[in-house]
Amino acid sequence: MIKDSQPQERGLAVVRTVAELRKAVSAFRMAGRTVGLVPTMGALHEGHVSLVKGALERGDVPVTSIFVNPTQFGPKEDFSAYPRDEEGDFDKLRDAGCRIAFAPSKDEMYPGEQLTTVTVAGITDGLCGPLRPGHFQGVATVVSKLLLMAMPDRAYFGEKDYQQLQVIKRMVRDLSMPFEIVGMPTVREADGLAMSSRNRYLSPDERTKALGMYKQLVKVADTVRGGKASCAEATATASQALRDGGFDIVEYFTVVDAESLKPLEHAAGPARVIAAARLGRTRLIDNLAV
Repeated sequence: MIKDSQPQERGLAVVRTVAELRKAVSAFRMAGRTVGLVPTMGALHEGHVSLVKGALERGDVPVTSIFVNPTQFGPKEDFSAYPRDEEGDFDKLRDAGCRIAFAPSKDEMYPGEQLTTVTVAGITDGLCGPLRPGHFQGVATVVSKLLLMAMPDRAYFGEKDYQQLQVIKRMVRDLSMPFEIVGMPTVREADGLAMSSRNRYLSPDERTKALGMYKQLVKVADTVRGGKASCAEATATASQALRDGGFDIVEYFTVVDAESLKPLEHAAGPARVIAAARLGRTRLIDNLAV
């Protein structure tokens, strides 16, 4: 709780309401500081911590939101089971140097009947878009609300959720929002597996098999770089390798333009090799630059 108009000189302030958040941010702004927002759904790991550190490195006061957003989950997805560890999250944020944690209730984020949503077309037509109807509308809406609540100079997002990052960049651009969106590199385990809150769902055997996705991403990126090979052929081979390696479902494995996310036959310019697949009840996504 922020008790006066002066910013805390150290430690983490936990706020629960939009009014408290704006008061806390305003105190730092009056002290001449810039603000960096890190939107999260909690269950924090080193990937999230890297975003906080990225804000600090740029001289921003880090503000981290923790809110499991119900509007971006489909009816058969894991909203109720999504991992939650608020006190553990606060401890990680304190250790990382975060200054404000915004942990609102659902009613604080969505008071009363909600008649307004934000939709980003085109860029959501492929990849996860058709597989998760309404997901990116939920993401765009909650992120736009968080940006307007905190009014940061910059907002930090990991590249692991690459389609989400591009959706948010496009939303901010198209709506002329006065925020800089900063994409930060994916943080990986020592063996290459991308860090994710959902990795805790993996059994030991599934955890071993999961590394196959990163290995195939690296292989495809090397194969198609510079337009030297067919993207369709390389990703078809990689998809089969995942299935042979124990993945239950390969939802997509493709090479896309780095900005428009349109599929490419040859990667002659900036591109991403990107994949989504399922191991048991766990859905894994990952990508690499080409």
